[in-house]
Amino acid sequence: MDNPPTTPNRRRFLATALRAAGALGLGGLTAGLAAKRGRTGEYVWQLDPQKCIACGNCATYCVLDESAVKCVHSFAMCGYCDLCTGYFPPEPIEQRTGAENQLCPTGAIQRAFIEDPYFEYRILRDRCIGCGKCVKGCSAFGNGSLYLQVQHDRCLNCNECAIAVACPSQAFRRVPADDPYLLKVRGKQA
Repeated sequence: MDNPPTTPNRRRFLATALRAAGALGLGGLTAGLAAKRGRTGEYVWQLDPQKCIACGNCATYCVLDESAVKCVHSFAMCGYCDLCTGYFPPEPIEQRTGAENQLCPTGAIQRAFIEDPYFEYRILRDRCIGCGKCVKGCSAFGNGSLYLQVQHDRCLNCNECAIAVACPSQAFRRVPADDPYLLKVRGKQA
């Protein structure tokens, strides 16, 4: 039995065209989502520790009430000095842990005796305001084991970072989100 030839009509043409467009759209959406899922092209702001001059802008220009920039410590670089110039001002009144003897205005660095003559210095992140005073002291007279980094669990990742705009040394840059920290190691950046 032969089927009679169907004559094309407008309704059949539109239905076929809509089905084809829907299939193409669904295929395109699926491909787009798959590509996005596999893509790691997301970027976040970070401070380059080799360029940062610890100017203090991180403490005041961040859009958050408490800056997303915090001091971090490279223990591999630290000399565990008795007289740490990131902890004490360059000419301390005395080498004691009292607030009047500390360089940090918020007491964010904790000093602990290890053995004579070594001390360990830990950053209390909840107290750090990102002012960079300890970083400046450590870099000027020490080995530079203290440095500033954007903490990504706090950062809003603004499209245009207010601190980056105010940074006089252009130390802020965009880095891949899957590797967001620029670590400092002896004499070079990791």
